[in-house]
Amino acid sequence: MSKSGLDRTDRRLLTLLQENANLSNLELADKVGLSPTPCARRIKRLEQEGFIRAKVTLLAQEKLGLALTAHIGITMDRHTPDRFTAFEQAITDYPEVLECCVVTGQSADYLVKVVVEDMAHYEQFLLGRLTRIPGVSGVHSSFQLRSVVSTTALPLN
Repeated sequence: MSKSGLDRTDRRLLTLLQENANLSNLELADKVGLSPTPCARRIKRLEQEGFIRAKVTLLAQEKLGLALTAHIGITMDRHTPDRFTAFEQAITDYPEVLECCVVTGQSADYLVKVVVEDMAHYEQFLLGRLTRIPGVSGVHSSFQLRSVVSTTALPLN
């Protein structure tokens, strides 16, 4: 067992589930060389211990007409806990926001990834919602031309 409490079989199970969460317990068991019951027990333990947070379905952004991805640097007017808390509470209510991270080493305080239909919808989002959050003093938008690497899989080596 490693420091994280995962052995080789646990890591293999997690890798397989990251690739395809629709695999049945029988398929997983076969792929890792376990019988179904011990395999199910391991997966249940991984869920209970918090290694597996959720199982989701990844949708095709382009098929849904969500053609524009923006990466936005947000600068706050004051670096106080109340400003950051207010911003973080507000940004979580916007379904267009896929990611929001507090960062350092940049001129921005937050980096936000947003997906919308087009530039008109982005403008509505930016001017009608994002810049109205108290404390937002600067916004720098970059638009994604194409994705080179896009994965949700964590490296488990």
